[in-house]
Amino acid sequence: MAVFMTFPRSMNKRQLIEKLSLEAHIEGGYFSRTYSSELKTAITSNSKSRCLLSSIFYMLTDDSPIGYLHKNKSDIIHYFHGGSPLSYLILHPDGNLERQVLGTDLDNGQQLQLIVHGGCWKATELVSGEFGLISEAVSPGFDYEDMELAEAKIIKNQFPQCWDRIAKYVR
Repeated sequence: MAVFMTFPRSMNKRQLIEKLSLEAHIEGGYFSRTYSSELKTAITSNSKSRCLLSSIFYMLTDDSPIGYLHKNKSDIIHYFHGGSPLSYLILHPDGNLERQVLGTDLDNGQQLQLIVHGGCWKATELVSGEFGLISEAVSPGFDYEDMELAEAKIIKNQFPQCWDRIAKYVR
């Protein structure tokens, strides 16, 4: 199986953090916004103008291996670049809990691209290795007002059947 790498294998997490200008993210891991469309849109007639599309680099590392449970209003497309695979837990509004893995081992069910629909809770984990690097694209462009970090009391009450499997992903 061919391994897809978009950066030199010799780079370590510290070099990538520096080269990609990554900074700590409130969800865990590191990020850098790489694109904000100059085209603007308004979601409703009452909302402020927003960029049509935005994109980021996002990286989990062995010293920051969890992207804590959160949800976004918009669909987000995740693209795997390299490093070790990243495991996603996606908790749908109906309580269905699904696990997906972004990575290059397509023969074993890993994916290069993953769509997480708006309104779903998601958490990401680097299970092994030094880092996993992805990009995310969101439309309309990301705004912190559209993101909600999970609170233990709310998640435990709303999804008691999943709590034992997701508790460690709630900050």
